[in-house]
Amino acid sequence: TEGERGECNLLAPLRTLTTSVCLPIDCPPSGERNEAIAASVDGRHPLSSLYCRKRRTSETEQAGLILPNGTPVDTSSLASSSSLLNRLQLDDDLDGETRDLFVTVEDPKKHVSTMETYITYRVCTKTTRTEFDLPEYSVRRRYQDFDWLRNKLEESQPTHLIPPLPEKFVMKGVVDRFSEEFVETRRKALDKFLKRVADHPVLSFNEHFNAFLSAKDLNKRQGLALLTKMGESVKYVTGGYKLRARPAEFAAMGDYLDLFTQKMGTIDRIAQRIIKEQSEFLMELREYGPVYSSWSSFEEDLHDPLEGVSGCMSNCSSALEELTEDMSEDFLPVLREYVLYIESMKNVLKKRDQVQAEYETKLEAVVFREDKKPPVPSDVEKCQDRVECFNADLKADWDRWENNKRQDFRQLLTGMADKNIQHYEKCLAAWESLVPLLQDKQEAEGETS
Repeated sequence: TEGERGECNLLAPLRTLTTSVCLPIDCPPSGERNEAIAASVDGRHPLSSLYCRKRRTSETEQAGLILPNGTPVDTSSLASSSSLLNRLQLDDDLDGETRDLFVTVEDPKKHVSTMETYITYRVCTKTTRTEFDLPEYSVRRRYQDFDWLRNKLEESQPTHLIPPLPEKFVMKGVVDRFSEEFVETRRKALDKFLKRVADHPVLSFNEHFNAFLSAKDLNKRQGLALLTKMGESVKYVTGGYKLRARPAEFAAMGDYLDLFTQKMGTIDRIAQRIIKEQSEFLMELREYGPVYSSWSSFEEDLHDPLEGVSGCMSNCSSALEELTEDMSEDFLPVLREYVLYIESMKNVLKKRDQVQAEYETKLEAVVFREDKKPPVPSDVEKCQDRVECFNADLKADWDRWENNKRQDFRQLLTGMADKNIQHYEKCLAAWESLVPLLQDKQEAEGETS
């Protein structure tokens, strides 16, 4: 990005003093050369350490917010509306000081034309940032506009993790994409996407994000999307070069994502099967209860108990319906979002590997060069800067993602426990209400005998 290039350019006066250290002209043995390349990639290079110290200082200055009692403040995004409720007091104390951009997605509307049918959403923005001409905006956007924004963020900010969008396509005949339930689920996902972008310290200042939030007619700003300056940096030419090895911390990230993918896939698959079985059981319960009610009409002595069983079945089916809806609308979307998040993170790791491979290729070319007085290899230095920028940005986004994940799943599992407790409490109350009817019947029979 422009800011990162500005930081990297601050190192230019020092490169002439350290070129002989980082780029030896005499060709060393293969093992030493590989060690030198690895050292420059993982941050042990003199330039790397200087750059990383500057990055850490900058990040510390940006994140140096503390509470009056000295507790550091985490300004990363809260992952859901429910987690906002849990930290309402903290937000009330800090929002005015730490957040200056608020975005919501609401009011979905269906549009029908001769060519197509689609849904638009109202995107409301409140901000105090000087980059915006007004303090409040309200625009309507459709899904393809959100998709345009994400693509532009990915192109212009290739070193950052871009939050995922909900999947565009659905299976026809299985899900009605214009149904109220589907539209509301998508609205929540789009709202979360924009909130995550608005909370990001870099993405939220992107010019495409500004246009998305403020331009009445987004098509008039499409020219802005064509002026991306980072396109070339994504198209790395490594000539079939095989990456030597990821630094240990990024290799650990890749291993964790592989394991996390397996766990999320298994949980998602089983959860969908449970919801399907609950839906089938719900249909049986709805047919089961009325049988007792019809039976009671010609059983005078058992009329009240049978009606009680019918009412009990009705209450249990209502409780199960609520539990199934909660799992479908709250539990599954979070799982699916993180499955998509994993793919986004893996893509960023691949881009980082491509930058490292390009740097290693150019560095080896300089190491093997026989000319005793070559020109300053500025292209190698630029590659090194890109590697260091990628590493620093990816680490920061990984930490932010980990924090969001902890908050999301803590809230998700707490909500799931609460919903299950409520479900079984309702079922227990329904069955307990039946006991007095049976006891009254037994007492009446005892008095008769």
